[in-house]
Amino acid sequence: MPRASRLSFAIAIAFAVAAIHGRPPLASAHDGPGAHTHEASTAKAGREMAAAARNLWASLTPEQKSKIGFEFKDALRHDWHFVPRPRKGLPLKEMTGGQKALGQALLASGLSQSGFIKAETIVSLEQILADLEQGKGPVRDPELYFFNLFGDPNSGDSQEPWGWRFEGHHLALNFTIVGDQGVAGGPTFMGTNPAEVRSGPREGLRVLGEEEELARKLVKSLDDAQRKKAIVQEVAPGDILSLAARKAEPIHPAGILTPELNAEQKELLNSIVVLYAERLRPELAGDDLGKILKAGVDKVGFAWAGGLERGLPHYYRIQGPTFLIEYDNTQNNANHVHSVWRDFADDFGEDLLKKHYETATAAHGHAK
Repeated sequence: MPRASRLSFAIAIAFAVAAIHGRPPLASAHDGPGAHTHEASTAKAGREMAAAARNLWASLTPEQKSKIGFEFKDALRHDWHFVPRPRKGLPLKEMTGGQKALGQALLASGLSQSGFIKAETIVSLEQILADLEQGKGPVRDPELYFFNLFGDPNSGDSQEPWGWRFEGHHLALNFTIVGDQGVAGGPTFMGTNPAEVRSGPREGLRVLGEEEELARKLVKSLDDAQRKKAIVQEVAPGDILSLAARKAEPIHPAGILTPELNAEQKELLNSIVVLYAERLRPELAGDDLGKILKAGVDKVGFAWAGGLERGLPHYYRIQGPTFLIEYDNTQNNANHVHSVWRDFADDFGEDLLKKHYETATAAHGHAK
């Protein structure tokens, strides 16, 4: 049983935040022995990302730098997607073995251990998909995943915003960093095709299997009255409804709200939310869970569409005032998953950047 499922929804989130930060969510950090440093809980994450990005940058040739590097305000930073399409950036295919290792270090700086494993396994599915399709579909290549750097992690101004992305088919990981003021992760998309590998040496592999099974267990635990609220459509939509929108908006109806669930159902719902949040490194997951707690867990809803049995096309979403989770498994005979975490206010660091620019001084070159 997941650790969070042993507690009520609100208590489990508070526990997760406390466990991750080792202190109340809004407390200042104590950065090792010696004097206290009053900084955002994600400041350490920002420093580690910057170090990893600098190491990668230093290893690149001038031509590679021209492909990976963009101005922070470049429109490409918001132009994300999860389909196989032409992309700008530096692909794994054009990196040396050493450079790929440094790229993996950057990727690991933004993800939890479980999130990193999922991301790398999703990349590996491209070879399985290529073998299945035998050249009949789009180009499938586990080396067609791209790094982008936006802005300058080398900047002497520790508060100058910068960001990075790792993206390809079924994977889009976006991060925005503002010095020691904070780090925002999102949109965060993970998908799998096939959702379940059904033949060959990796038969039975389900990278996002837990995301599916926990939600199915929750919807099947509902009684008739609860299902009338939770099941919003008999037929599942063909994809997540937020797609690759620049900004996600709440989706209606919200489904069944947390107060209408019994204790076991609340624990299941919490387990799903924590599972998605913990794709990112602990400090970022803790911030996301803290936002949910502050906004009110009673406002979180669960909605399902499609069949209840495994193998049938299905979809679900979980949303509250601050966030949206969507999961869809309808394509390729319900063996093709899309899943995403969106932050209504802070995707691409919008809320973080707003606070930064509001408090910036003329020395930063920003208007207050």
